Amino acid sequence: MSYSNKYIFAALPRTQRGTPLVLGGDPKGRNFLYTNGNSVIIRDIENPAIADVYTEHSCQVNVAKYSPSGFYIASGDASGKVRIWDTVNKEHILKNEFQPIGGPIKDIAWSADNQRMVVVGEGRERFGHVFMSETGTSVGEISGQSKPINSVDFKPTRPFRIVTASEDNTVAVFEGPPFKFKCTKQEHTRFAQAIRYSPDGSLFASAGFDGKIYLYDGTSSELKGEIGSPAHKGGVYSISWSPDGKRLLSCSGDKTCAIWDVETRERVTLFNMGSNVEDQQVSCLWQGKHLLSVSLSGVINYLDENNPDKPSQIVMGHNKPITCLTLHPDRKTLYTASHDGCVTTWNTETGESQHVGGRGHGNQVNGMRAGAGGALLTCGIDDTLRKAVSPSDGAAPVYTEQAVALGSQPRAMDHIIDDDTTIVATIKELCVVIGGAKQSSLPVNYEPTCVTIDPKSRQVAVGGADNKVHIYSLDVRTLTPGVELTHLGAVTDAKFSPDGTYLVACDANRKVILYTTEEYKLAHNKEWGYHTARVNCVAWSPDGSRVASGSLDTAIIVWSVASPAKHIIIKNAHPQSQITGLTWLDDETIASVGQDANTRIWNVPKQE
Repeated sequence: MSYSNKYIFAALPRTQRGTPLVLGGDPKGRNFLYTNGNSVIIRDIENPAIADVYTEHSCQVNVAKYSPSGFYIASGDASGKVRIWDTVNKEHILKNEFQPIGGPIKDIAWSADNQRMVVVGEGRERFGHVFMSETGTSVGEISGQSKPINSVDFKPTRPFRIVTASEDNTVAVFEGPPFKFKCTKQEHTRFAQAIRYSPDGSLFASAGFDGKIYLYDGTSSELKGEIGSPAHKGGVYSISWSPDGKRLLSCSGDKTCAIWDVETRERVTLFNMGSNVEDQQVSCLWQGKHLLSVSLSGVINYLDENNPDKPSQIVMGHNKPITCLTLHPDRKTLYTASHDGCVTTWNTETGESQHVGGRGHGNQVNGMRAGAGGALLTCGIDDTLRKAVSPSDGAAPVYTEQAVALGSQPRAMDHIIDDDTTIVATIKELCVVIGGAKQSSLPVNYEPTCVTIDPKSRQVAVGGADNKVHIYSLDVRTLTPGVELTHLGAVTDAKFSPDGTYLVACDANRKVILYTTEEYKLAHNKEWGYHTARVNCVAWSPDGSRVASGSLDTAIIVWSVASPAKHIIIKNAHPQSQITGLTWLDDETIASVGQDANTRIWNVPKQE
């Protein structure tokens, strides 16, 4: 009954235009942290394909930071809760939970002795709070600023100080403990967005939406001067000090990142990140020899000082819910698509990812199938069927300019590789597309939800919101209706077995039902009904001996065709997130995708 999660292809940071993102660095230099939805994602900085996900928050998490010892992580969410949990155990045991403010938390800082913590954000009664990390006891108050606070930092050396940057354009300084307001600095003319102490605490820098970066004395807080004049043409979203404190990394909405020499306050290196809106840089982190920045599109760039025009590595993926996935015929490449129209290809052995290039749908992808020669076919709610073709150098496929107009919104599709035939189910009709041209269409009086083709018998099964599976036979380009199979809920997915002897269908009534294709009768009298909510997707193992189903209840269940009473339940396969797609890489390996934007690979050995 054993199964294991082999690896996670993690979601990218959830970004929002005009909002800075906070990256957390590991004091031991191994990992970095960011958030997406209610997940905190921990990634290995040397090999970002290695990731871990923490999902115990009940609402959106905004920030996560390592304690200076590296043994704990504190994460703060949109309700004002802070959870402190350990990094050593795989289960990430909760140490403490506090509610320091009554609203979204935007930044967190620890004192160097791991004992005190300060959180800031958008509380109803206050914009920040300082407390003991063990007991939650207050050690001062954060006051003196009139609008939400965006950023905070703790001086890493004694005497302790706290500095905050606020939307009232000011920087505030607090002395303690217990911490009391000392003064505000009013150099910025727009929102102050980021504030950070140098590693030795001798200086701190602040950055704002006025494009300026200012440098202050770490102890007396007096202004030392401005870095650059101004530093950037657009708002500065984030700053990060080099480990030796001699240089500063900044990133901006003007689509650049820059390295500054602190002593001369001059720019040393400029990184041009692109020219599109999604190339705005919303966060940066300098950790050891790695310089990271995050684009508005969510991709993580590893900056290369020796070649500022091209990042040494770009980590791609999704930061919005994944709507569908499909497998390349080589069974090593996985394609996933999210509801913003982003399509990603994954190497399932290394975890490396690339975005499919060219002009795609620009909005939600509802169906996706691999075609001949590494091509990829997708249909989206721009009412088109599009094709992406792989270049010869092994790079990710690129969309061609051709698009087949479908006439109404597509719900699902399937494809026969051998004769390049695609059937697209739209809300009004079933379209037969051969060789990139629409050949015929059959109007339907129900709303299709899924479509599957058996290439051998050329039978087509279409699931409907009318609680039925409609069977058709395909003769070149003509569809002829046949039997109808009735379910107790809307049919959500259906798949023919690899050898065409079975059809499995799942529905909104929590059931997975297996039919023989000879007469479309029930294959056995055992009901597969262990899901506790709508079943979203089903998939056959390549040898046709097992079926996997994924549901709104966050579980994956693996069913055996030969012994219908046997099944393996993977509970919380995607914690707090419904499962939106499944496929088998081989007879013992399943890939699953969910609304949490993560792709997980599972090892499910066969039972004796």
